[in-house]
Amino acid sequence: MFPTILRDPDAAKKLFETIIDSPNGRRSMSRLARTCRAMCEPALNVLWRELDSLLPIISLFPNTLMKRARRPGLGLAKAPNAEDWSRVLAYGERVRRIAYIESSSSVSPSIFAIIAENRPVQYILPHLQQLIWRVDSAAGLQRCTIFLNPELQSLVLEVSTRIPQLATFLAEVCSTTQLSSFSFTSPTSLPDTFTDILRSHNTLEKLVLVAPGALSSSVGQWAASLPMLRVLELDLTGRSVIAVEGFFDDIVASGASTPSDASSDSGVFSGDEIDFTEIRKSSLRLTGDLRSGGVFTDLRQLSLTGEVANIAVFLKHLTSNLTHLELVIEDPPDMADWQDLSGLICERFSKSLLSLRINATGSSRFNELVRSTSRGGDPPCRHLPLQHFTSLPSLLRLEIDLPESVLFHNSDLQAVAQACPNIETLRLCPMARFPASAGPSLTLEGVAVLTQGCKRLQTLALVLDAHTESEETFNSLDVSSRSLLRLHVGHSVVNDSLQTTILLSHLAPYLETIKWFHEKNRPGYVEANATGWQKVSDWLPHMQGMRLMERARVVHLATQKPETREQSVDATVTRITVDKSLQAKPRMVQRHVQVSPKLVDRSTEAKPELVSMSIDATPSIMDTSVDATPAVSHQSVSIRPNMVSTEVDASVHTETKAISAIQALPFEESNSVNKYPDPLYAFPSVIPAVLAGLITFACRILTTYPLTIPMHMLDKSLSILHAQPKEGNDSSSEKHELRPSPAHSVSSSTSELLDHDIPPVCL
Repeated sequence: MFPTILRDPDAAKKLFETIIDSPNGRRSMSRLARTCRAMCEPALNVLWRELDSLLPIISLFPNTLMKRARRPGLGLAKAPNAEDWSRVLAYGERVRRIAYIESSSSVSPSIFAIIAENRPVQYILPHLQQLIWRVDSAAGLQRCTIFLNPELQSLVLEVSTRIPQLATFLAEVCSTTQLSSFSFTSPTSLPDTFTDILRSHNTLEKLVLVAPGALSSSVGQWAASLPMLRVLELDLTGRSVIAVEGFFDDIVASGASTPSDASSDSGVFSGDEIDFTEIRKSSLRLTGDLRSGGVFTDLRQLSLTGEVANIAVFLKHLTSNLTHLELVIEDPPDMADWQDLSGLICERFSKSLLSLRINATGSSRFNELVRSTSRGGDPPCRHLPLQHFTSLPSLLRLEIDLPESVLFHNSDLQAVAQACPNIETLRLCPMARFPASAGPSLTLEGVAVLTQGCKRLQTLALVLDAHTESEETFNSLDVSSRSLLRLHVGHSVVNDSLQTTILLSHLAPYLETIKWFHEKNRPGYVEANATGWQKVSDWLPHMQGMRLMERARVVHLATQKPETREQSVDATVTRITVDKSLQAKPRMVQRHVQVSPKLVDRSTEAKPELVSMSIDATPSIMDTSVDATPAVSHQSVSIRPNMVSTEVDASVHTETKAISAIQALPFEESNSVNKYPDPLYAFPSVIPAVLAGLITFACRILTTYPLTIPMHMLDKSLSILHAQPKEGNDSSSEKHELRPSPAHSVSSSTSELLDHDIPPVCL
């Protein structure tokens, strides 16, 4: 049986989304998916809905295909077959958002080619709705085409270098998808045909352009022509006021007159006739019949980055009812420009604006980071006045986060309370840190003014000095807020923790969360302040309970029914009627105003300057001879082996050994055995071997040596014959090149050797 919460799909989806957004939410969601089968499918849908990398998709392939099973980003060792794609396609249907960053090198580029060549279906992520692609090369941009499908709604493209194939890629995107949101960020300029390529995409609801050329008149005219555009984000950094004005040059306001109505004739006789266009518009404006034109009339959310002056110029041209405005400005801003911008916001969007966010640009934050990490002293603190916000009755959220303009006064909180009575969230630089010599100017007295004027305030984040100035705050119940639930004090200063706790329990008796910076390694950390706020956090719940109990007792006593008695009263009315008349005659004043327009005739002669020029186009012909005789060189190579004469002793070494084989017998036996007389001499057994060696040596000398002498003499004679022509003949200095060929016979090779001064080799 299914759990009760799973019976309502919307409730289960909200629960799982809350879990996955919490710390370690993805790990908790994966464990929840393995808990039971009833929670498996909805939990997996939420878990695989948004992916920050392609690694989870690649890891679905079998480990046998991976180069390294523990590192799937290295790629596949071989191409997958149809069975290996089953898990990839099953989980790919759950993916709604995916991101790819080429510079991270977490995914090997070779895997994209394998996926493109071996995918069994055309779209491996068929239900993909948002694609974030950050690339540095043309090859990385081309890999994006694998994930383009008809259901894609949002494309975030960030290109860090100039890519010539960008126009071709955008054309392919327009032919494949029908986007509702498109974002392009690049340090290089837009393609020349950017507006022509995207003109067919008339379903865009969100457009983000952060690139050079985004403020051209053609881009402005195309963006204004989008009928469903609701969100626009542009970068005005480093642009001049004229460039910002040029964005609206080609925009025709809705309801404006056509060009034919704007002029009286074609312009040929404009010097003879009077143009009554402005007079006609003035009369229609007085009677109320003039249709008011508008620029970006359906725009609801706007985000601008740049200098305050450029932002003010841009906002002057808008006539839409903006609900969300986000400004990323250079800090600190010019005070005159800031005053103009504040007044313009209240003048144009006071009735419709719901959210206003003011942040600092990246360059401003980088400068602040350099100052904070260096030993340049305490960071500068500048005042950002909020008194110029006069009327924003519909504003619900105001957030200001600047690195340098962090100083606010109680008068600024009072101005916010008067201008924004319905505000719910207020953040005034909660990350700011102040030097020890000059602390924050805001106090709890200013917070009391804010809670008294803003009855819907729920979240408050600011840096203050928590000390009391007067006892009037404790005597007033109007400053007590029923709606304030969350308070973030950052690096606020607290001296008396008990007094601060008592005052907070009076200002916010229903406060649920109080936060401050307690990390010791955080810049601006003061241990005394962190300890004081810890005490406030520990004591506040007890003081709130006591405060609410006392107020409940007072309310109970005030609601007791008073004692009643019945008593009759004579209520007869005595009427006295008096007739009075009053003559009211208004004073009539007649005034006449004569209006005569000033007419000025101007003529402009537009005669182009003509210049006749003749060009001699007779071609010049030149004959050039080229010597094409090939250079022939002859080279000879002298091959003369090194002759070494070595004498070898060929005499046979002989060794004579004699063995006595005579047996010694006793005297008696010897006389009896040796009956013959002894010979005159004894012949040794070694003499035949010596004679054989001498005979062999003599034969060698008599046969080999006569043949060696003629051969040696023949070699010497041939060397002399070849050496004489070389010394006497002058033409012999020409070099001959010896090129052996495998087709030559042995005899020809021998003759060539003889002709090129190569001495023969002795046999």
